[in-house]
Amino acid sequence: MDTTVTTGTEGSVWGGGNRPLGASYGKLMMWFFLVSDALTFSGFLAAYGFSRFKFIETWPIADEVFTHVPFFHGNYPMIYVAFMTFILIMSSVTMVLAVDAGHKMKQTAVIWYMFATIIGGAIFVGSQAWEWATFIGGDYGAVETKGGRILQFVKADTGERAALADFSKTIADDREAHERKNGIWFYDEGSLPSYSLNEVITGFKANPNILVRTETIGEDGEKTLLSRQESLSILNNATQVVEGANLIHNEYGSRLFADFFFFITGFHGFHVFSGVVINLIIFFNVVIGTYERRGHYEMVEKVGLYWHFVDLVWVFVFTFFYLV
Repeated sequence: MDTTVTTGTEGSVWGGGNRPLGASYGKLMMWFFLVSDALTFSGFLAAYGFSRFKFIETWPIADEVFTHVPFFHGNYPMIYVAFMTFILIMSSVTMVLAVDAGHKMKQTAVIWYMFATIIGGAIFVGSQAWEWATFIGGDYGAVETKGGRILQFVKADTGERAALADFSKTIADDREAHERKNGIWFYDEGSLPSYSLNEVITGFKANPNILVRTETIGEDGEKTLLSRQESLSILNNATQVVEGANLIHNEYGSRLFADFFFFITGFHGFHVFSGVVINLIIFFNVVIGTYERRGHYEMVEKVGLYWHFVDLVWVFVFTFFYLV
């Protein structure tokens, strides 16, 4: 039997040095990373979807949570989030233009398009940080019951959400005055809410125009509004005042919503921040002519793949958290 090994085409295939689909080693490794990262985000979003389905009756309504716009007072549901999304998508457009200019070896055009991409990414990261701060700080406040349910307050005449400051009564002796000289407080006690539970309930009883709204969503898609008598009865089970959201309490509704919001949007925000830093490094290399001397702008193309992935992931995050 002839056991001679042919070294022609077969040798070139298995001998190394090949470029499948014409892609370089760096591009292939970027694609491997993006696929693995896509699976990670898919797992996070799937977990979010299952949790939301399980607690659908108490899940916060996005239009009632994300209503803030910097420097403007009022109720603007989803406006600023839509602006953030638009900025990130446009930064992906400028990245495409930068890659195209790189293929044509137009250094000046690459510089300007990369600069625009970096600015767009920085605006998005800054906007997300502001959104986090607003979400954590809260706007209206609520109370939490023994069972962990959130009770919000509504103005009976207009149906608008009522802030604790709108009706709570300040009781002079309701709180202990803490001073720096009483050093033990700085070790054993956290920050206090703007109003104590007693102040909130006292103000509620004195204002007949305020009603309680539970976190349970009815068949009409709205949260359940209680009568005055039902409101007074359920407040007897209140245990504490909640302002804003964190990993333990959430004035907007289910605590899981805040947990997923911080984790998933924070993970995506870290990706965008990393992308901005990487883009800055590539940008300065473009400015000093590194890729002109190499004769190609493949690094711009590779970082462009990462940036497009970040934009695509945000489309899914935006859909899951804000639209659905």
